[in-house]
Amino acid sequence: MSTSDLSPTPRTTVRRGKERALVDREEMFALLDDALVAHVGVVVDGHPVVIPVAFAVDRDGPDADGTLYIHGSVAARWLTGAEDATVCVTITELDGLVAARSGFHHSMNYRSVVVIGPARIVADPEERARALDLTVDHMIAGRAATLRPHTKKELAATSVLAVALHEASMKKRAEGPVDDPEDVAAGVWGGVVPLRRVSSGPVSGADSHDEVPADVLAAAARFT
Repeated sequence: MSTSDLSPTPRTTVRRGKERALVDREEMFALLDDALVAHVGVVVDGHPVVIPVAFAVDRDGPDADGTLYIHGSVAARWLTGAEDATVCVTITELDGLVAARSGFHHSMNYRSVVVIGPARIVADPEERARALDLTVDHMIAGRAATLRPHTKKELAATSVLAVALHEASMKKRAEGPVDDPEDVAAGVWGGVVPLRRVSSGPVSGADSHDEVPADVLAAAARFT
């Protein structure tokens, strides 16, 4: 497991809003543990495409400083087009709306990671199966162990991209509005509207034959 700082290259070095840049990899891993959706940007047929995806992280994966896994259909052009190409993956969690005394100073509280690097298609069957299990467990911890193994047909229909977590940057805003003194003196309200994800609880499928299992209840409890 790497202990190196983030932003090891010029293209992931934060230049604007440097006071919000974080370099501790543990901060990045905490966000990756918390977040559920990533967006991957890749050039396909000469134009950029940004796709929302489920993802998983293996801190001890085979790539430099750990591995970020993204899965998709073998028929997806964005995924096949990403092989050996440089991609950009972003993960963002919105934590609050910042209401300032002027439109210019309105903002958001957030945590955001940008990962840049060449993507490789995972060819090794064991690594691919592990990556898919990690993706399931990223949504519902411990779920993969309760399911049947992936079939050959399912594995053949699924591709997995791996991106090294070596080249990454992170920014975080967690504060109230930053206003000009004259705007504060004018008496307009300023503050933060905190935001968080909330689950209304598991809903069993019409053809479900069992009680809601503990792993699903625990996943829902994260958002109560």
